[in-house]
Amino acid sequence: MSKKVLLIIPPERFNEDELFQPKEALENAGVEVTIASTKTGEITGDYQGKTNAEVIFSKVTATDYDALAIIGGSGTNDHLWENQELLSYLKQAHKQNVLVTGICAGAITVAKTGLLTGRKATCYPVDVQKNELKAHNIEYVEQHVVAHNDIITGDGPDGAKEFGKSLVEALS
Repeated sequence: MSKKVLLIIPPERFNEDELFQPKEALENAGVEVTIASTKTGEITGDYQGKTNAEVIFSKVTATDYDALAIIGGSGTNDHLWENQELLSYLKQAHKQNVLVTGICAGAITVAKTGLLTGRKATCYPVDVQKNELKAHNIEYVEQHVVAHNDIITGDGPDGAKEFGKSLVEALS
């Protein structure tokens, strides 16, 4: 499978399970994975796990990828939810038929684009996130993954493996 996915993480405090489990599923399926953020270099996760952001998301063309995934973690709320450049990037990618996905707090980033308005989605089952879905006229569904043909949302670390599997299936 010669597909490419851009995993977008916050510049600090990403969730390790939500990054590493989908990344492993994609790579095992032969998908080329690139990790992006708002800065390059080493980034530390919520539990001190480390990864390397290879590119700044805004410096790469979204249509060079088959899917974009916004990864959660406590840093996602602080750095990605209100990042207007990222929200525009996701909307533009969606218009160009790039699969837009998000897990946990990353699902809220996707919700804030307006692309899920009037649809169903999932997120981490805490009020702050569920209220964000409600505020954007999105029906919260309590399950690990909600997959539409153009957008996939995942609930968090417990559903990270299933989220990765759903990305692989969507790209097949």
